[in-house]
Amino acid sequence: MKPYFEYQHLVTFADTNLVGNVYFANHVAWQGACRERFLATHAPGVVTRLSSDLVLVTVSCSCEYFAELYAFDVVSVRMSLRSIDFNRVAMDFAYFRLNSGPAQLVARGEQTIACMVRQDGDLASVEVPDELAHSLKVYSAPVKIR
Repeated sequence: MKPYFEYQHLVTFADTNLVGNVYFANHVAWQGACRERFLATHAPGVVTRLSSDLVLVTVSCSCEYFAELYAFDVVSVRMSLRSIDFNRVAMDFAYFRLNSGPAQLVARGEQTIACMVRQDGDLASVEVPDELAHSLKVYSAPVKIR
């Protein structure tokens, strides 16, 4: 199993729709919350740069759903690194219900961001900052040594 950064969320009525289950778009919002908490915890220098020149642009995002979530479910959103390629970071997300008994996989998602800098009123690609790359690599699949 890949190592992961975890964000736990208690589902509230604000997360649900008229039918009573979690509105599908909230899963994507939780990806963002997980990513932001990761940055605050493991890459504070990157957070500081976001108010000056650095921009993290989400270029793709998806979620596949396996089971419904309801108010007062506890959800573990687990982020792991899939890859880093120059200015792109691809992340995987797994959503587990933690109410009681074994954790139940309820959804799986992915997201790719691009690192950019503001330059002369425009955006330009920039390599993933070292602080971010090093922090993320902890959450990638372990390398097997033969």
